[in-house]
Amino acid sequence: MRKELREIINDNTTKKGKIFDYTIQILIMISLSAYAIETLPDLSNQIYDTLFWIEIVCLIVFVIEYILRLYTAKHPLKYIFSFYGIIDFLAIIPFFFMSTTGFMSLRAFRIFRVFRAFKLIRYNKALNRFHLVAKLIREEVILFLIVTGIFLFLASAGIYYFENKAQPEEFKSIFHSAWWAVVTLTTVGYGDIYPITAGGKFFTFFILMMGVGIVTIPAGLVASALTKAREMEEEAFLKDTEEKSKMDEKNVLKKGKQDNKS
Repeated sequence: MRKELREIINDNTTKKGKIFDYTIQILIMISLSAYAIETLPDLSNQIYDTLFWIEIVCLIVFVIEYILRLYTAKHPLKYIFSFYGIIDFLAIIPFFFMSTTGFMSLRAFRIFRVFRAFKLIRYNKALNRFHLVAKLIREEVILFLIVTGIFLFLASAGIYYFENKAQPEEFKSIFHSAWWAVVTLTTVGYGDIYPITAGGKFFTFFILMMGVGIVTIPAGLVASALTKAREMEEEAFLKDTEEKSKMDEKNVLKKGKQDNKS
């Protein structure tokens, strides 16, 4: 029984597995759509009640899915603390407060419903590839974050040095200057605070140049990692295909020998 359920839940190549996957995906989309519609102003009570019961149905199904995944997991504890296990749990948190605090708790905890969007990653091969990408570029991302943190501090300290005397209210300290550094390094440039001194403007020019590099580096890392991940998947697929072909050939030869003996 457990083995059958495991195949249905985890193997989307079978007919039952595909039905299970598509059902969960459709319910995720319905749940997210209902969540978005709930935020519209001036909804009638009838529409709100309908959306509420849609949420109840989706929530119950997601709870059952979580229990089944826990039941069929070879290592339940490992699943609980895995990325998908945490996402599955966060998506059903409102369920555990329904019986204790009433239906209104669903409204209080509905922010957790946004985590259901991450559940879609499991059911999409291309999106699931990002899990492998995260492993491939983990060290580079850590280095990038450290370097970005250093640049952020230098930018905050630099603009504070140039602008503090001219704009003491805007650039009170390095900490207050950090907001300017963030929007400048990310090339967002809200314009709520900006330099007015010649030194500050000149310094801003160099920060903007560094900001262009900071914005493009993650995109380059992800793009190269995605290409590598796809190549690894293709190699694994070819390897599996070759192994299956060899096994089929062995089975055919074995069957032929048995027929000859008989």
